[in-house]
Amino acid sequence: MSALWTIVVAAGSGTRFGKPKQYEPLGDQRVLDWSLQAARQVSDGVVLVVPADRVDRAEPDADVVVAGADTRSGSVRAGLAAVPEDADVVVVHDGARPLASPQLFTAVADAVRHPLNDPCDGVIPVVAVTDTVRSRTNGVIDRSDLVVVQTPQAFAATALRAAHAEEAEGTDDASLVEAQGGRIELVPGDPVNLKITYPSDLRVAAALLP
Repeated sequence: MSALWTIVVAAGSGTRFGKPKQYEPLGDQRVLDWSLQAARQVSDGVVLVVPADRVDRAEPDADVVVAGADTRSGSVRAGLAAVPEDADVVVVHDGARPLASPQLFTAVADAVRHPLNDPCDGVIPVVAVTDTVRSRTNGVIDRSDLVVVQTPQAFAATALRAAHAEEAEGTDDASLVEAQGGRIELVPGDPVNLKITYPSDLRVAAALLP
């Protein structure tokens, strides 16, 4: 029987934030807990990837907790190794995006299983660029064809495993799947689905909590 599993990547050290942001309080729980609870609502199983010194701590919303690596891609591979072979769709989500809704998780997963157009290997949520974008050396860039990529990102499990088989590195998993010739489909993201990068982002997120 096929299954949907989610990998929540939360192994970062928070260099720009100044400490591991995923464990900072947000509302009545941690940043990380919001992501876990959204994933839990729509997944058959959840793998949580954490810093090595936290791997033995209980996480009730995760089925499996594994230690991450020095890079994001390495941490995803550590999580992927814990996903059962019967999973047909694997969702990858950044634990630092606490405002991703269960509906967004469902939207990307459903689009992998039932693509609107041709069959695809992965689905990513995107939002339009609304600010003027400028190159430091070449001036203003036409933003009409630009989008901002978010997580959760959903993939056919076989495509994601193949993309990580060579231990490549990338800023997200869609780029690794595309590098292997996979087809990625875009779906509407959510402007509220911000990523916690700096302490000021926590204040914004707190104001946007459901």
